[in-house]
Amino acid sequence: MLPIVVVAVLIIDQITKYLAINLKDGRTISLIGDHLSLVYLENRGAAFGILQNQKWFLMVSSILIIGYLVYFYLKHKESLNLLMRLGIGLVLGGAVGNMIDRIFRGFVVDFISYRFPNGYGFPIFNIADMAVVIGCSVLILSSFQKEEKESGRNW
Repeated sequence: MLPIVVVAVLIIDQITKYLAINLKDGRTISLIGDHLSLVYLENRGAAFGILQNQKWFLMVSSILIIGYLVYFYLKHKESLNLLMRLGIGLVLGGAVGNMIDRIFRGFVVDFISYRFPNGYGFPIFNIADMAVVIGCSVLILSSFQKEEKESGRNW
């Protein structure tokens, strides 16, 4: 299951980034009024634009995280439940997707823009970012599930 999730995330991420490059001319495509739109952005940093122009640091960090997740998965794959496998697959797919951008483009293509009803604009992101956040959330939830089983609690 893990390779399927990783490859699916990579394919969707890279195709959507390729399509987003068509917005490089400055166009914005509105999907839901003023709230959700597609816009091209070259992110040379990490989440929320931090660590701008720290390509090598971000690549080394990504390699370490990817390496650890692969090691963890291979060491524990027999005991991992479905949610944990899904979470690791999503995080790996997202991390590799953004790393591909950093290696071949020198930056990460972001293109999904969300503006809250109060006017606050959330930082622009991409499918790989979503996979990492959802994957981490799934891993956190699955860790609570495991703790509940071990403690005998049945909520």
